Amino acid sequence: MKFPLSYKKLFQYFLQGLLILAPIVITFWAIAAVFSFIDGILPNIIHNIFPSLMEDAQGNVRRVPGLGFVVVIAIVLFVGYISSSFIFSKLVDVFDKLLEKTPGIKFIYSTLKDFFEAFAGEKKKFTNNVLANVDDNDVWRVGFITQEDMAEFGFKDYIAVYVPMAYSVAGNVYIISKERVKPITNISAAQTMKFAVSGGVTDVVEE
Repeated sequence: MKFPLSYKKLFQYFLQGLLILAPIVITFWAIAAVFSFIDGILPNIIHNIFPSLMEDAQGNVRRVPGLGFVVVIAIVLFVGYISSSFIFSKLVDVFDKLLEKTPGIKFIYSTLKDFFEAFAGEKKKFTNNVLANVDDNDVWRVGFITQEDMAEFGFKDYIAVYVPMAYSVAGNVYIISKERVKPITNISAAQTMKFAVSGGVTDVVEE
């Protein structure tokens, strides 16, 4: 069944509008959902500490829209600001060691810590972008070297390569020979990650 040209155009416009709006709407929805959750629990926490501060005239817990957003941003900025101080860094080290030695918690904490440090901070891991010939054929995968030496695993001249999955935060780690890895030198690691996670549809710009 053939549709009139006007219907085809309308359908084309609809798809174009959907492609533009969907990522924006989903992003803002996710952010709004997180801060809405914080706004929902934060007044109760403050009310338990300072009852009179968060009560209205009827004695109910007062809800302040956006309070969670302001508090979270302020805490993150404050922690980032004082993170370089000697005393604070020592306290963080003590707390870090305590969590890493606590049964049950250490696995979750160390995994999340390594994950975030891999993307940001001084210990970033996803900076050495490469093409990896994982399957020993003429198919190459976009990845990042995370370990330069796998001798502890019994593999000499082998490296660990993390290959991200498209449209996901998940990925796979492969231990392969250094000879089957080619460095990506014409684009940055950030652009390489965007290219891999987007399923190869993101345009890359040579540097």
